[in-house]
Amino acid sequence: MRLLFMLAGMVLLYSTAPAKASIHCPAWDAARLTQEIAALSHRLEACDTAYYQQGVSLIEDTLYDQLRLTLGEWQHCAGHQAEAPVLAAGKVPHPVAHTGLKKAADDRAVKNWLAGKPDTWIQPKVDGVAVTLTYRHGKLVSAVSRGDGLRGQSWTAHVRRMGSVPLTLPPGSRWQDITLQGEIFLRMNGHQQAVQGGLNARNKAAGLLMRRQATPELQQLGFFVWEWPDGPEEMPARLQALTGLGFPLTARYTLPLSTFAQAAAQRTQWFHAPLPFVTDGVVIREGKSPAGRYWHNQPAAWAIAWKYPPARQTAEVRAIEFTVGRTGKVAAILHLHPVQLDDKQVQRVNIGSPARLKGWDLTVGDHVIIGLAGQGIPRLEGVAWRVKTRQPVVYPDVQQFTPFTCFTLTPVCREQFLARLVWLSGPHGLELAGLGPESWGTLIDSGKLDSLVGWLRLNSADLAADTGLSLKQAEKLYASLQLARQKKLRQWLSALGLPPYALGTLSGSGWQVISRRTEHDWRAHAGIGKKRAAHLWAFLHHPAFTAMISALQQQGIAAFLPDTPPANAG
Repeated sequence: MRLLFMLAGMVLLYSTAPAKASIHCPAWDAARLTQEIAALSHRLEACDTAYYQQGVSLIEDTLYDQLRLTLGEWQHCAGHQAEAPVLAAGKVPHPVAHTGLKKAADDRAVKNWLAGKPDTWIQPKVDGVAVTLTYRHGKLVSAVSRGDGLRGQSWTAHVRRMGSVPLTLPPGSRWQDITLQGEIFLRMNGHQQAVQGGLNARNKAAGLLMRRQATPELQQLGFFVWEWPDGPEEMPARLQALTGLGFPLTARYTLPLSTFAQAAAQRTQWFHAPLPFVTDGVVIREGKSPAGRYWHNQPAAWAIAWKYPPARQTAEVRAIEFTVGRTGKVAAILHLHPVQLDDKQVQRVNIGSPARLKGWDLTVGDHVIIGLAGQGIPRLEGVAWRVKTRQPVVYPDVQQFTPFTCFTLTPVCREQFLARLVWLSGPHGLELAGLGPESWGTLIDSGKLDSLVGWLRLNSADLAADTGLSLKQAEKLYASLQLARQKKLRQWLSALGLPPYALGTLSGSGWQVISRRTEHDWRAHAGIGKKRAAHLWAFLHHPAFTAMISALQQQGIAAFLPDTPPANAG
């Protein structure tokens, strides 16, 4: 639930905001800062209206919170007092105010909150819509949406059709006039939060409750009690009484705590376990709470939310860079204001071609949504907010670089040339230890290299001169480079850029045989069709490539000499 930003003023906002020293102020003049603050405020007001009046989330809670913090930072940078949202109240008053929850920023905040509290409990933070149920003389008389915490909308007719909320309480019970606060949720069958995520369950539940007419689909909804104002004082008695009244879920999913380690373990267990509802964290609470007359529509002092790590984060685009890869592909890279995702700090994300960047319509200052793909690779998943002042992006000429360019160094070729060298010495090439981007960059900048194989002409003294390397370092580098002379034909051709699909066709063939293959010969091999055959022939006969082969032969590289036996194809 979106509970953090309930109070007017800044107390809540900065309870979880970064420390003042870490606030990031954009490099805008005062006029633009004012314009951007107004635009983002307007957007968040629309989100608040949709959420609190219609029960619909226009943006995920986590992303909303992050944009709220961004707005607070901007207002701080402008010297203004940040403003919390003004929530539209419904018409029906709550018997007891909804308190909301403060969100723990990290593990330390949870430890500090638990310190010195002997009677603590943990519950799943059920992801649904909040409601107050009121029973009088054992009968359900009203169900009121949270609204602004003091007043909400009447959902009574719809709640009566759910089937999961008792319409009457057991007649023998001493509890006939009660008020309950809790969460209406979309019932799930073994939902695993870690695997399935939120599934938009909250919006689906809200949508059913917001319909003009009650429908049979309301029976898909369940109810979880998380507060009983003025109920039994001790938690065990409260849970037992709720079960007897027809609300058994609360007792099943409310567990006693004694240590932070226990809380962390239970939070992890619920994150992965099959549950009957969607969750977005846990609630840690004291066993006792004040009398209902003392409750206010602000975060409770006796409970705290410990949310799961966000699967997605918003991040500000600080710069846009275009890089050229080994094969001439141009990629658009977003440099981001650092954000934490899982155990990774993400500062940049590759979004693919410049055409994809155009499709996203991004510029510096925009706030993008970042998630983690397979193997923890950051990826762009959406745009949370676009700044109003759009800085034009200067796009490169993607036709300038191809698989046949930059085998030699030219003023425009440094990036692709360096990428080729890094590939050549890496695990897919010659496997030369100690040669990475930094080493190759040093040799390029010192004017030592002009072609992809020009390093074979260098000796230790050459490597030491004007490079900043000591003679000992140069000798070690020279020894590593000389190992290339022993590599087999397959490694050399891969290092020089022969596509991987061609490497499997080399077994048993020496360079002289391979170099004479026609397009028809290449097509005779499995997995190589007309297009690939044409590319291979053009690659191997390109003037820059044939010049490299001649240089390798002059250097006595055995893999390319006429007398090399076929076994050297390796």
